[in-house]
Amino acid sequence: MIITIVGGGSTFTPGIVKSIALRQKELEVEEVRLFDIDEERQYKVSLVVDWILKDMKSPIRLTVTTDKKTAYENSSFIFAQMRVGKYAMREKDEKIPLRHGCVGQETCGCGGLAYGLRTLFPMIQVIDDVEKYAVPDHWILNYSNPAAVVSEACRALRPHARIINICDMPIAILEMVGRCLNIPNFTDFDVNYFGLNHFGWFTDITYQGRDLKAEITEYVMKNKTLLPPDVLEKLKEHDRVGERHLNASWIHTWNNVYKVLQSNPEYLPNTYLQYYLLSKDVVEESNPEYTRANEVMDSREKDLFEGIDHYIKTGEVTAKAFYHGAHGNYIADLAMALKNDTKKKFIVIVQNNGAIENIAPDAMVEVPAYIGKNGPEVICQGPIGDYYKGLMEQQLASEKLLVAGGIEGSYEKVWKAFSMNKTVPSATVAKAILDEMIEANKEFWPELQ
Repeated sequence: MIITIVGGGSTFTPGIVKSIALRQKELEVEEVRLFDIDEERQYKVSLVVDWILKDMKSPIRLTVTTDKKTAYENSSFIFAQMRVGKYAMREKDEKIPLRHGCVGQETCGCGGLAYGLRTLFPMIQVIDDVEKYAVPDHWILNYSNPAAVVSEACRALRPHARIINICDMPIAILEMVGRCLNIPNFTDFDVNYFGLNHFGWFTDITYQGRDLKAEITEYVMKNKTLLPPDVLEKLKEHDRVGERHLNASWIHTWNNVYKVLQSNPEYLPNTYLQYYLLSKDVVEESNPEYTRANEVMDSREKDLFEGIDHYIKTGEVTAKAFYHGAHGNYIADLAMALKNDTKKKFIVIVQNNGAIENIAPDAMVEVPAYIGKNGPEVICQGPIGDYYKGLMEQQLASEKLLVAGGIEGSYEKVWKAFSMNKTVPSATVAKAILDEMIEANKEFWPELQ
């Protein structure tokens, strides 16, 4: 079996390949292919990937290519993790809205909408190329952000594509819950969850008969954060811990879970809800000159490429050169469930069709599903309360208008998408941000009339 990674030059690629190699027997994978349009960057990342496979004595063959046919031919799984425009454009996604007093974030608010317009058509191109060259029963497992916009574009333009859109944030939150409650087996938690991507709530979290949602709610209300005790101790001396989700901006994020829970303790929120429900707080906490994009470039990005240079000079790979954890494990486990028909429960992004009873059937929602050889078997979450329904429908409308505007080349629809996003205070502010975004994205966006 062959697995292709689209976005082979990503900082996440080494960790994903390690997760694949750890499951080589269950996946029966013979070859991993890295595919990227940036040949130089991908080549450097491939050096670490090659080292990982050799260090693990893995029988998996590695192919590194910029050719579509070579990348996809006879491939069974395609792991997509594109970042159109790279971190230079992410920085603009974050800093342009902040200049106008709005949330600056890569997947939420105006930054997420801008990123969505860059990624919409490249994702459709991936689907078309994969269908041309891969095996007929292939699966595309998509991490490419913003997943909510990408999944809506796939629904609208390629409704029959064999694609499952996913996000690792729910599993990262569950990992943090496990650490707070000193339960290491977070992948064995049984959960119910509903929402949109980066816009949802855990309604139940149980483990061996324990009601972890009640326990973690009590923990957060007591400690005013979703950070575990060991991290809180380290933060007394340092402003970051060095883990992927524990840089300075993430400390604010985990602390803001407390603020969101204060106003609505019914369900445990996805951390990204802070951008919509606490937008004023988030803007005030943000540094418009140094955003999360800069933080990533100065940490994960810098660590990887300095690690590669060190490897080239010495033949040694340092421990902090690449990240391996829930991100790679989640997508590899999903592939394993599809291949081996395990019916394991995952949180995925799917067309609603009654999964949330009182939300439109064509909404792309994030809910639990049992994963087997035929794809997701969605677990219905029933009707939701007016508070959640109202929030979701506003966000859905913003995302749908954006995709429609991108497809039609409609300035008006994209402006409306920006205007009705909850992070934006008025249509005039939305227009000012949009016009600046158009100039910044000339190389990437469809032309808007």
